[in-house]
Amino acid sequence: MIVSASYRTDIPAFRAAWFAERWREGFALAKNPYSGKPYRVGLNPAEVDGIVFWTRWAVPFRGCLETVAGDGVPFVVQYTVTGYAPTLEPGVPDWRRAADSLCEIADRHGRDSVVWRYDPILCSAATPWESHLARFCEIADRVAPATGEAVVSFAQFYAKTRRGLAGHDARDPGDAEKRILLAQLRDAAAERGLKLSLCAQPHLIVDGVAEAACIDAERLSRVAGHPIAAKAKPHRPTCRCAQSRDIGEYASCGFGCAYCYAR
Repeated sequence: MIVSASYRTDIPAFRAAWFAERWREGFALAKNPYSGKPYRVGLNPAEVDGIVFWTRWAVPFRGCLETVAGDGVPFVVQYTVTGYAPTLEPGVPDWRRAADSLCEIADRHGRDSVVWRYDPILCSAATPWESHLARFCEIADRVAPATGEAVVSFAQFYAKTRRGLAGHDARDPGDAEKRILLAQLRDAAAERGLKLSLCAQPHLIVDGVAEAACIDAERLSRVAGHPIAAKAKPHRPTCRCAQSRDIGEYASCGFGCAYCYAR
């Protein structure tokens, strides 16, 4: 079983103590986001084949990563670094500090153990469309030595997203605009030795860009040094993730990003 921790919230940034206790106890209880019913997820080396952590700030989680690695469980950190203005990401640490944290994880646990995410790509007053290529390049220059993959996605305007972005002069560019930018980011990534992947938006794919598998059994296998078997069972139809059990809870992240669908 692969555990996701978590695409619903930022466990490394805000719930390190909770995770450490759950790991000691060997299980976590998580709520089904639709029914509200709890389900049990085993958290011990006998039950967990690998873990994917999702975060914007992993510094509080260093000890947990050491513990998981010490117990022989492979992990991958999906590390989001966007460098957006505090008006959009009011609680997120400075992107340079986050990038340094990403590099630290790679130095300690290996290059395959971390993936840089530049997502969502948002067009707004604080993030003009034409600013993204330069922003991407600046961050890529800092993190490229530490990882081989950059994952991007374009903001999706769910009802919660639209409410959160009220007053930010946000717009959803057309597919043609998105493909042009995606091709530019692809070339910038390649110049820095990064593979560019697009998350869960296959209709926008251009040549040279892969479809992202954020719960990636192949990457976990490389980290582990042995094959990890997992079914292809994404949590949404356009996703290429392997099957996983998520232990997070919506509406529990403290960063307060204006565009977040999990607020």
